[in-house]
Amino acid sequence: MVSSSVPAKPLYRGELGKANFEPTNLAFRALVPSVHHLMRVLTKTPTWRGAENLPTDGAAIVVPNHISSLDPILIGEFLAYNGRWPHFLARANLFDRPILGPLLRDAEQIPVCRGSRRAGESLVEAEDQLDKGQVVVIYPEGTITFDPDEWPMAAHGGAARLALATGVPVIPVGQWGASFALPPRKIRSFSLHRAEITIDCGPPVDLSEFGSQPADRQAVRAASVRIMNAITAQVEAARGEKAPEDRWQPRQHRRVPRTEAIV
Repeated sequence: MVSSSVPAKPLYRGELGKANFEPTNLAFRALVPSVHHLMRVLTKTPTWRGAENLPTDGAAIVVPNHISSLDPILIGEFLAYNGRWPHFLARANLFDRPILGPLLRDAEQIPVCRGSRRAGESLVEAEDQLDKGQVVVIYPEGTITFDPDEWPMAAHGGAARLALATGVPVIPVGQWGASFALPPRKIRSFSLHRAEITIDCGPPVDLSEFGSQPADRQAVRAASVRIMNAITAQVEAARGEKAPEDRWQPRQHRRVPRTEAIV
């Protein structure tokens, strides 16, 4: 995707300079091209569909499914090479690690203190990024799916609350293949074969009927279900399969009706 205000001179070298005209920080500028080439060691050239659904400029909330620890790199690559720089909500403990922590901070990623009173601070920081016209990436599931068939599972309400508070577009993304390149929780054996990656980006989720009340628990629940339904539809497109009618609820270790699949 290319912004309508294309600079006379590319901001970045090589392929990235032809695809991305959005200014960014030094960390992104240095790391993304290197990671882009590194990913071709683990994965085949990815199939990207629906990039035209990404806003070319201005704020947006991108909501992907989560199947592997490799997801943020692949989703970040997809966004960067389609014109937008991603600002992920990521576990706070990652920011304490040597090398990785400073890189995450320099790249303006957003720490999430799970299970603490400070958890809500991440949404405040995310809202600040959206106020600057940035793209914020949230995994509504909160962690890699526990669904035994790797379909999207129950959602937390953070993405819906942020969407209702800001009114910015919510862009659903379905992706498949990352868990073959880097399997989570020993669900399958690691393979030396490069994984086939498919990322399907859908149109904005219509949340207009839920208003702008992030404190309304019923509205947040209904909006969360709709967001997860949109993500699931994109995962179906990426996988070429139909998802189960019900959705995995990790608290109950089973699938439940989608309207009940809220954490």
